[in-house]
Amino acid sequence: MADGFFFQALIYLASAVICVPIAKKLGLSSILGYLFAGIIIGPYVLGLIGQEGQDIMHFAEFGVVMMLFLIGLELDPHKFWRMRRIIVGMGTLQVVGTTAVLFIACSFVLRWEWQATLAISLALTLSSTAIVMQTMKEKGLTKTSMGRSSFAILLFQDIAVIPIMAILPLLAAGGIKNENVSQSLISNLDGWLQAPIVLGTIGMVYLGGRFIIIPLLHVVARTRLQELFTASALLLVMSVSFMMQLVGLSPALGAFLAGLVLANSEFRHELEGDIAPFKGLLLGLFFIGVGASINFQLIMADPAFIIIFCTIFNIIKFFVLLAVGKIYKKSSDQNILFAFALSQAGEFGFVILAFATQLNLMATALADQMMAVIALSMIGTPFLLLINEKWIDPFFGVKEKQPKNNYDSIDEKNDVIIAGFGNFGSTIGRLLKTNGIPATVLDMDSDRVDSLRKMGFKVYYGDASRLELLKAAGCETAKLFIAAIDNPRVNLQVVEMIKKHFPNLKILARARNRSDAFELVDMGVNDFYRENMYSAVHLGVDALVELGHRRYTATRQGQRFIKYDEQAIFRLAEKRHDKKAFLMTAMEEIEMQEQLLKNDLYAQLGANDHAWQSADLRKEAEEE
Repeated sequence: MADGFFFQALIYLASAVICVPIAKKLGLSSILGYLFAGIIIGPYVLGLIGQEGQDIMHFAEFGVVMMLFLIGLELDPHKFWRMRRIIVGMGTLQVVGTTAVLFIACSFVLRWEWQATLAISLALTLSSTAIVMQTMKEKGLTKTSMGRSSFAILLFQDIAVIPIMAILPLLAAGGIKNENVSQSLISNLDGWLQAPIVLGTIGMVYLGGRFIIIPLLHVVARTRLQELFTASALLLVMSVSFMMQLVGLSPALGAFLAGLVLANSEFRHELEGDIAPFKGLLLGLFFIGVGASINFQLIMADPAFIIIFCTIFNIIKFFVLLAVGKIYKKSSDQNILFAFALSQAGEFGFVILAFATQLNLMATALADQMMAVIALSMIGTPFLLLINEKWIDPFFGVKEKQPKNNYDSIDEKNDVIIAGFGNFGSTIGRLLKTNGIPATVLDMDSDRVDSLRKMGFKVYYGDASRLELLKAAGCETAKLFIAAIDNPRVNLQVVEMIKKHFPNLKILARARNRSDAFELVDMGVNDFYRENMYSAVHLGVDALVELGHRRYTATRQGQRFIKYDEQAIFRLAEKRHDKKAFLMTAMEEIEMQEQLLKNDLYAQLGANDHAWQSADLRKEAEEE
């Protein structure tokens, strides 16, 4: 019974549902919640699942397969070409630099066989795409300088897996001798034959995608059955992954190639929508598998070696990444975050080490030790980012001296202060400037500050959530504070700081959605602006015009819709902690808004105001 499918599924889901909310409540990443869930239910703690973690990782790898397919699917070749300098340049420096330093260090200190040393160095140089991308998404860092550079290097690493997996067979001195790993169709061939077969398989994936898969998807799409299209998407991913596995390559690598081939097809967005729900759940399963696969018996057998090796490896990779960022002139705060984020090993390391063991490039015991190092480094990454966020970044960026900048100290006192000068904040600043109203602008993205200064904007670098910076900006004498920071969490922190220390300062705050608006209402902020609300209403007004309503009528209806919806926010905010009452109130508000809008429209029609009539009603009135 304990080994049954339903019992195993129950354990996986229950551990995730319990551990992930606890991790989020403690301010940790959801990834840490999944990892700890795997550790607790794994074979080395409670022993509820798996046999030494092998079965777990084989099943959990499908989450990485889905993720790599979506990454390939989202990769726009035109965008790749525009970013070629940063992708190829930074990626090559990081991969070659980390591999070279690790190879030299291991060769001279540990004196392993050079084939094993090279395979281990190549495995450890790759970072975790799953951890880094998920963490950046959770922390709102994807659009920062650090986020763009991290994505570029991760993308290069994912592509670099192709030549790495092709090189490894050339290092093999003999056939496969390890009986604990599954053999591929080409595993008994000589190394010089395996490489061209692997490259030929990759070519088949590309040609098959272009000339077989896309026409087949056209046939499926004509059936207009959504479930059949979803089944076709899963079949595509699993087929390519299985073909890669037949020749000894990573299934995740095959999925990435399949996504890359389909990135320019008309089915790109539909495939993405079908696969995304599976990816999220299975990726969580992958992290549970990583936690469960950590062999604590192996670590306790020689804890000093594994912990010291893991620490030194992370330090080496951190400084290589720091040097790469310095070469590309990244600001220090972004560079440190960038180096911390990518200093771990990644999920492809498990794949490369397993493949190297299959090729008899290293002993199984050594491969197990390196897999423990990879797992520990992955677990440590969220903690490193938390340390950087809590104790390094809040002080380092603000205290850093920048002698080359002309605006190190705030030398102006304006009536308006804008915190956050991204797309949202810069639009406000430009509108004020064209109407002759100067504003003191604060932004904590140092790269964006440099770019804006080159464009002629006077922007000050600093963290607007720090009291001393707000005082220096003139919050004690200003009339208006505009909170327009991209990260909703930071934006709310700044608003809370202003309300606490400058209660007489008028606040106009950006809200990404209704949830952010509720938080602002709780803080006593009545002037909030939901960024999605106004563009959506603007589109709705245009839709009414296209359908025959007069522009004046449609615009007035749009303005009244905004007015009623904003009034409803205050009433809903009082009920939002009671789910049942909130749903009932929301339904009542929707019905009331619809009725008010209809009454407004009919009232104007009854007054014979032709400006309020739709084109069809006006035509009927004229005919009568």
